[in-house]
Amino acid sequence: MHSKMTAYMEPNRKVRLTEIIVLIALLLGSFAAFITGTIRISGDPGNLQFVKELEMERLSDEEDYDEDSTVCDVIWSDGENRMITSYPYEDYTELEDETITAYQYTSENGTDLFFDHADPLPDEVRATYRQVAADAMMPVFNVASSLAILAVSVAIMLFFGKFFTTYEKSWFLSIMVLATIVSVIFPEESANGVNGIVIMLLYLLDTLLNILCELLISKQSRWNFIVSVAVEITEILISLVLMYRFATMAVTLIFWLPIDIISFINWSRHKDEEEDELTVVRKLTGYQEVLVIAGIAVWTVVVGWLLSGLDIKTDFFGGNRNLELVIIYLDACASAVGIANGLFILFRLREQWIAWYICAFLEAIMNILAGQYVLLVLKLGYFTNTTYGYIKWSKYIKEHGIQEKTLF
Repeated sequence: MHSKMTAYMEPNRKVRLTEIIVLIALLLGSFAAFITGTIRISGDPGNLQFVKELEMERLSDEEDYDEDSTVCDVIWSDGENRMITSYPYEDYTELEDETITAYQYTSENGTDLFFDHADPLPDEVRATYRQVAADAMMPVFNVASSLAILAVSVAIMLFFGKFFTTYEKSWFLSIMVLATIVSVIFPEESANGVNGIVIMLLYLLDTLLNILCELLISKQSRWNFIVSVAVEITEILISLVLMYRFATMAVTLIFWLPIDIISFINWSRHKDEEEDELTVVRKLTGYQEVLVIAGIAVWTVVVGWLLSGLDIKTDFFGGNRNLELVIIYLDACASAVGIANGLFILFRLREQWIAWYICAFLEAIMNILAGQYVLLVLKLGYFTNTTYGYIKWSKYIKEHGIQEKTLF
């Protein structure tokens, strides 16, 4: 008996050791990338050498400022090089030039710097150098943040490994590895004055928290609602940073955050008699499903129409108003399905997985239109785990002979 137990524990020890090694490697990789980028940005450009004068054209299509803007960046380019000049809003409104004479200098480490005047002051040189170095080091910082989030993912599976099956661990880590790869291949650009690295970090954090939350739901664990609170906070930050999806943000503030707390209490009151970590789940009747669908349709039309009348500006869609309207109505529909989903989860109903399918589909369309490719990995996680969760809940309902059809 002792020899069998030893033989069983030995592979587990090897797997755990491997997970620890991977975690340490990811943390070291993230730290090294961060230090490399920081050293480059904080470096001294040294003495500059004048190279030449050149004419640049104004890229007006990348500008979208209003009276609420304090500093307006104007981008100039000759097709190969770019120069950014900043103006107060009052000066920006009076700027009529479509071309500018740029002065090219080279630092001691070979970095090309461009100014709108000759003989730049030391403070101007340092500021421009940091800006250019930050742009050049963006992929490095992106790798640092991606590896850090992946390390958190491995740590969760390492320290809470007994709670998850081998399949669940493999699924969770596969989604996060894929998200890390996509985040490096398709980095985010800055938007509304927020650096693309911060935006990508929010995307990865959103992916991590969402797939962990849905995995816990599929396991009928009430602890998903604690993770869900972190999900809501992250998605509110994303909406504020990108200045979009206000229907979803409003629903998150007014509905999701309170419903998470209420749902945690409700699920805690309906524990499975045999397994304390499981919650008893059930299903809807046909006429209740029809009422839910009708409510979603009405919400989509009304909320979409109301939001389309608001004058909310964002440079995230490049000024494409038609694209903004499509996103608004898709977001209104997704928020309605989200509300239905929240109620289904609150009342422990299997139909919440159908709502997950619809939400994932709508959000995938919005992610494609907005170019948020890393979030498509999250939707892949939704689709795969939603199937897994639907099967698990259906099996539980069948095995326990649950026939309860009321909502309460």
